[in-house]
Amino acid sequence: MIIQIYAFTNPEDAVEAAKIGVDHLGFVASDYGQVGGELSLIQAAEIADAVREICTSVALTMATSIDEILMMAAAVKPDIVHVSTDPLDVDVHAMRELRDSLSPRTRLMKALPVEGTESVTLAKAFATTCDYLLLDTKVAGMPGVGATGMTHDWGVSRRIVQAVRCPVILAGGLSSANIVQAIKAVEPWGVDSNTATNVPGDKVRKDMERVSDFCEVIRSAVA
Repeated sequence: MIIQIYAFTNPEDAVEAAKIGVDHLGFVASDYGQVGGELSLIQAAEIADAVREICTSVALTMATSIDEILMMAAAVKPDIVHVSTDPLDVDVHAMRELRDSLSPRTRLMKALPVEGTESVTLAKAFATTCDYLLLDTKVAGMPGVGATGMTHDWGVSRRIVQAVRCPVILAGGLSSANIVQAIKAVEPWGVDSNTATNVPGDKVRKDMERVSDFCEVIRSAVA
């Protein structure tokens, strides 16, 4: 079970989390004034470099321009580029162009909102264009997909896991308290946490004890 955690803002916490057992270490690459934890490309590259030999770096982008995403990937050099905009802002055609333009060593992830049965059809389309799908919660008025701290219909997520061939990472309000139930309900390839592994009440700082607890609960459950 792959454990992915967002959103780190400094190399020190990133390295500590990797040593704890985080497999995919996420951060927001570029400052768009939209989501918490946004970093400059220089700051993002420092985190990617710090964890390069110990875990997989995942750079989240809120850009809608293919050229801008490629520029970020070239500057930061993450292992995975995570496109977290609304699905139609970077559509299937754009994702396919990205996949063709990125270095073969750079993998591509698309965040998708889980809202109803139409999400299964959406996931099938995007699964042909990227290496991973991330299933998250969309809340009206919030930019892109995710970082809401809220769960969604895991029944729909399970249908997506069963319908696509690419690895699926489950996100959306996951914590040490509900992660075992979520894994049993969805059977994803990986799981993701952001809000529940932050310092309580803080939208940016990571709580390393919470990170450790999250990892420990998962490893115990899937051992």
